[in-house]
Amino acid sequence: MNPYQQKKRWKYFLLAFAVVIAGSSLIYTNYLVKNIARSERTRAQVWALSMKQILSSDDNDFLTYVIAVRDSLIVPAIVTDENEDFKYVRGLDTTKTFIKLQAENNKKMKYDTAYFTSELKYMKNQHAPIKLKVPGGWWLVFYKDSPLLTQLKLFPYVQLTLIAIFLLMAYTAFSSSRKSEQDQVWVGLAKETAHQLGTPISSLMAWIELMKEKFDAEDDVLVAEMENDVKRLEIVADRFSKIGSKPVLEDHLVYDVVKDFVDYFKVRVSKNIGFELSGNPLLQAGLNIPLFDWVLENLLKNAVNAIDGKGSIKIDISSGKGKTKNQVFIDVADTGKGIQRSKFDTVFQPGYTTRKRGWGLGLSLTKRMVENYHNGQIFVKDSEIGKGTTFRIVLKNSQNDKQTTA
Repeated sequence: MNPYQQKKRWKYFLLAFAVVIAGSSLIYTNYLVKNIARSERTRAQVWALSMKQILSSDDNDFLTYVIAVRDSLIVPAIVTDENEDFKYVRGLDTTKTFIKLQAENNKKMKYDTAYFTSELKYMKNQHAPIKLKVPGGWWLVFYKDSPLLTQLKLFPYVQLTLIAIFLLMAYTAFSSSRKSEQDQVWVGLAKETAHQLGTPISSLMAWIELMKEKFDAEDDVLVAEMENDVKRLEIVADRFSKIGSKPVLEDHLVYDVVKDFVDYFKVRVSKNIGFELSGNPLLQAGLNIPLFDWVLENLLKNAVNAIDGKGSIKIDISSGKGKTKNQVFIDVADTGKGIQRSKFDTVFQPGYTTRKRGWGLGLSLTKRMVENYHNGQIFVKDSEIGKGTTFRIVLKNSQNDKQTTA
């Protein structure tokens, strides 16, 4: 299992663990809510029966008992007759619902019609009414959850939201700290590697010059290619020495830079793989050649590895049109095995590889060099299983930028 897949499994495990915690919290809270809801309905039923008993009583303190029992209910409630005409209210806004005694000493409820209708509709949706048989018909007792029960229902969601925010902040801080430490280690390792390579490379260059003099091999093709490879090693060492530092970008003709590298690269791979370079030779972009050659090397190596047997690699350089007219496009297309659409973003993740001996760092480094060092973009433009893949690099057209500035 490669590191990327292992990391992915850990993410799924942590996600599943978080879901279990969240589910347990919701289930337990729901259990409490149901118990409290049953308790509140029982109290409402007792209150309704008490009201019924008082209404059938001949006691002279009838009004006192009604008010006392009415105020004993802890949940907001509305009592209506069968026609839903307002009779009593409990726990609602007293500025909108209140009792006024008329001159003939009869109680008559005054209320804000819109407010009453809204509250009654809400109560109907929450609970079935409690029916109360009274002389001359039925009264209906509508009620809604108490503020405590309402808050308890919302509590787990608030709790989970706060936990999620805390975990996200902690994960971000931890990842940032770990990434910073890893970057420092890799930068130090890269610079030390460049330093260690410097001495043998200088020695090899000296040995090649001695070979030319001793064997009169100034024009020998093999010695020339050996010299090219040693110079290549020198460039690689220079790349590692630049890691961690901001590279200097200079304007270059993109076509010429790509052609120089392709000419060097193609003689070092199988002759069964053909190379084709096309496009506009006049397009310019800000490039750091050692680092950009590294980008091309990674893309071309991936393309070669993707081709099983005979195939071709085509590189096309073009300029954008319309909104993208200030951009330079470099398309690298191969006739290899292709990439699944679901893996278009994954291939740039550190550790992702389809090769048994691969490290899965090539495309990750490529993306970093294009986006962080050259202020560009790289992505999988198109791919089809069994037919090939096209990667696209997008750079700023420095020539158009100068004209726009002027």
